Amino acid sequence: MSNTFATIHQNILEWYHKNGRKELPWRNTNEPYCIYLSEVMLQQTQVKTVLERYYIPFLERFPTLKALSDAPLDDVLKMWEGLGYYSRAKNLHQTAKQVDKLPQSIEELVRLPGIGQNTAHAVAAFAFSKPVPVMEANVKRILCRLHTLTNPTPKQLWQIAYEMVDTQHPFEYNQAMMDIGAMVCLPKNPKCDECPLESVCKGKYDPQRYPAKQKKTVPLKEENILVRSYEEKLALIQREGRFLHGLWGFETIKVAPCSAEYIGEVSHAYTHFKLRCKVYVQYECEKEQANYFSIQKIKKLALSKVDEKILKLFLIQCEKEL
Repeated sequence: MSNTFATIHQNILEWYHKNGRKELPWRNTNEPYCIYLSEVMLQQTQVKTVLERYYIPFLERFPTLKALSDAPLDDVLKMWEGLGYYSRAKNLHQTAKQVDKLPQSIEELVRLPGIGQNTAHAVAAFAFSKPVPVMEANVKRILCRLHTLTNPTPKQLWQIAYEMVDTQHPFEYNQAMMDIGAMVCLPKNPKCDECPLESVCKGKYDPQRYPAKQKKTVPLKEENILVRSYEEKLALIQREGRFLHGLWGFETIKVAPCSAEYIGEVSHAYTHFKLRCKVYVQYECEKEQANYFSIQKIKKLALSKVDEKILKLFLIQCEKEL
């Protein structure tokens, strides 16, 4: 078996040196903070999006953990705006306030806000060359196909991953496994003839069976939104729940007041549900909320995408009334 793994590891290394995405900036740094940031950004987000729009600007604004710690949360959220899953930004900020430098052990890493098993393993492998595997969606798919697993438990997958990891070259091995999943072992129409694992893959004759597809139904959530306007300023509230935490947005109401004017609907699709908002405007003679902002100020605040759509709808309505 050891000889088999040696051959597999050699095939993977050769494939990576020839085909791997070695130009990615987080693969060309030894700075743990930069690697940690990339791993957090890449949770639930495509490499292209992170690379083209977020990673470099965020590092330019917050080049170190200390710079991130010293910054107000509003500034961090503004730089994260549009990337989604805003609890990630909040957890980054909290981690920066808790530690001066990232710990090297997985046990210590997982104690930090927002760092789960996979992120801890990735930071340990890529920032500190620890001989451990990573376990993201592309790697899970590879392991399932290699062993014809339709619905494995996390424990099963981690056990296989630890048995298979190249402990001599954990950085290249893990980066290669993620690249093979992203570029070769695709969910649909995998390129099995180009795969360095083809000779040992048990699922290559029917790869799309592994893992079993999970049927997902995306629920529709409906809300009523009230835009309060007072002396050409709009009222905003700052989110406190886990979802969209820290972002500014418009007020959600159960029933629109009789004095409010309906101006239309906005919709937004999240990963786990779709949101449809009926939007109302109420022009006030006196302040009903604590925080009112000018349009110019609002554009500098961190808003969710749906609140940006609501603001755009309001401004279009204002133009029509001129």
